[in-house]
Amino acid sequence: MSRTYPIQVVDLFAGPGGLGEGFSSHSDINGDTFEIKVSAEMEVSARSTLRLRAFYRLLKSEQPEALEDYYNFCETADVPEPYTAKSLEAWRHADNEAQLLELGTEAGNTGLDKMLASRLDETRPWVLIGGPPCQAYSIVGRARNRGKVDYRAENDHRHFLYREYLRIIQKKRPAVFVMENVKGILSSQVAGEPMFPQILRDLADPDAAFGESDNGPKYRICSLVADDVYESGADPDSIEPSNYIIRAEEYGVPQARHRVILLGVSEEYLDALGDHKLSPVSGPTIDQIIGCLPPLRSTLTKLKDSPDAWADIVRQHLKELNHECLQLVSETPERLALATRLGILASSYDGRDLNAGGLRVLKKNARNGVTGTLLDSWLHDPRLKYWLNHEARGHMSSDLRRYVYAAAFAETYRNSPKGHQNFNLPGLAPDHKNWTSGKFSDRFRVQRAGIPSTTITSHIAKDGHYFIHYDPRQCRSLTVREAARLQTFPDNYFFLGNRTQQFHQVGNAVPPLLARQIADVVARIVRSGKTRSRF
Repeated sequence: MSRTYPIQVVDLFAGPGGLGEGFSSHSDINGDTFEIKVSAEMEVSARSTLRLRAFYRLLKSEQPEALEDYYNFCETADVPEPYTAKSLEAWRHADNEAQLLELGTEAGNTGLDKMLASRLDETRPWVLIGGPPCQAYSIVGRARNRGKVDYRAENDHRHFLYREYLRIIQKKRPAVFVMENVKGILSSQVAGEPMFPQILRDLADPDAAFGESDNGPKYRICSLVADDVYESGADPDSIEPSNYIIRAEEYGVPQARHRVILLGVSEEYLDALGDHKLSPVSGPTIDQIIGCLPPLRSTLTKLKDSPDAWADIVRQHLKELNHECLQLVSETPERLALATRLGILASSYDGRDLNAGGLRVLKKNARNGVTGTLLDSWLHDPRLKYWLNHEARGHMSSDLRRYVYAAAFAETYRNSPKGHQNFNLPGLAPDHKNWTSGKFSDRFRVQRAGIPSTTITSHIAKDGHYFIHYDPRQCRSLTVREAARLQTFPDNYFFLGNRTQQFHQVGNAVPPLLARQIADVVARIVRSGKTRSRF
């Protein structure tokens, strides 16, 4: 192994490890290209997932004969720990790598600094990755904050958590860094001043950001999809902020996920610039990726649940909706197609053979998960005997009515119904006093077959209204495993914690397949070697 490889990686605000998965899966003829030295996450369940994945990676690369311990834990309900005596050392290594740390606190910062001092070889190139929390920048988060009487953006520490990331850049000088955040960061303001230009200035010149004299190289902040490169001293208006947005569906991900990703390259590696862009590739559609998973039904909430009871309720909704829709045909002839589709579903509906899935669902040949796309080699694990995290949540009868109607509507018209204009049959309007204002036009949204899904967000943990499965016969929202596949997490990635926590982890992550492509760019830059030695 050369002095350069493997390239050291530090992953901050790591979540369940989406960015880290992309980097750690990168390899070449020399073996693994990257090695994660520390990953830091503050949320307990996400850190548990992060640690378990680190354990899997270590076993796969260094102790494959012990991988059965990992699979046994994932596939067996009563196994208390992922390790046995033969894999205990790998587990200790994973526990040491994936740290429970809250950056921005004295204890968290001190703990990270000690780990970096002992684990990071600063004579070799290394890479910093991560995505500082986005709640303060997201459009939804800002809307919530405006509703708080005493809220002041300048007093919200979340606006400045990127400086914890910046602090490590300034102290430790990575060769390259990758920072991810939501699109809202481009328009976010504090005390009337836009945040994004300040973030660019700070990242390009970390010493100046902390009022220090120059003691290390500055950085060029590169777009991964355009020619834009920001350098210290330049006017932020000289670049187009939107060119830092990556549209994941244009890079092989079956999801229209649009995020700001900044690639920071040390001035010591300037010769590599010009080869810092991703190569576009068409992504598969949602039905290609999740249509090969076992079909499920939801459970009933606030009613006694059974397969027969669930099927009877859905069938009754279909009959009533078909009848009500037919009443509108004379005034709205285009509704005939929907009425016909509802009628066909009502007459043929039988969901009694469906179950609600679970944390572990035994694989069967009929739905083996093979997509027939280039993602099969990335997602599929033939060794895995169970589908993990594939459990439908419960829905009220009123929501089942909306879901089956919406899915039938999307099948008929090739678009998801919107607001009170489309949800205009009896029993479909939710109990919102402003329902007809237009503010809730996307309250219920079908993830339509034939195109990528919309953005998988952490909000999926609260309800499934925006993530309705396209198949009306299943009449439910997406499962954690379906969301994970749309995020391109491999099938053997096991999410720990309760279901709400699992959804949060998946929704907040960077798609690993996209991260893998970014890792390829980073590897090319680091391989190029230093071009200047004045620092």
